[in-house]
Amino acid sequence: MTEELRPKPLALDQRIAKFAARGLAKMPVTPNMVTCASILVGILAAGLYAQGGTMAHWGAGVFVVVVWMDHVDGELARETGTASEFGHYFDHAAAMLNYVMMFVGAGFGLGEGALGTSGLLLGIGAGVSVAAIMSVRIYAEERIGRSFVKQTVRAGFEIEDILYIVAPITWLGWLDYFILLAGIGAPLFLLYVIWDCRREIRQQGNNS
Repeated sequence: MTEELRPKPLALDQRIAKFAARGLAKMPVTPNMVTCASILVGILAAGLYAQGGTMAHWGAGVFVVVVWMDHVDGELARETGTASEFGHYFDHAAAMLNYVMMFVGAGFGLGEGALGTSGLLLGIGAGVSVAAIMSVRIYAEERIGRSFVKQTVRAGFEIEDILYIVAPITWLGWLDYFILLAGIGAPLFLLYVIWDCRREIRQQGNNS
């Protein structure tokens, strides 16, 4: 079997999402309904994070569900043959909103700790940067093609699954360090993604 015809391996969370989608397909549930539900769960996660302390630990657990639900709507759309362009972009918009809310909520919840008010600023910077990175990737997908944004599955995980690590970091009491690094690192990575996208577009222009 050639590389082009070989099925893409599914990440572990996608496999679980696919199993859940098979059950949801038997119910009067649409992919967009799942996407809306993920936003509500995202609001809950952010609210728990914003309270800080032990409540942030609960928020971490809820956020794991939020990240996983980002796969469920897509799998349900494929299972029921109801994929649409609106659903595709709605899914991306919901994911961006959920990630921004989590970072802002976590930063706000750290206001009483060592980071003080800068925790909120760092959370906003990280959340907005992550949303911007996703927006650039959506633009690259339209302008360059899906091959540019294709993610390789390694050991059952994709690059975007790194967001799952927020939960154990929170439970271990390292959330303040994470928000500090994310508040600095995410904007820098955004600059790299923009540069990489522009470089690829220029290269395609030179080859055409």
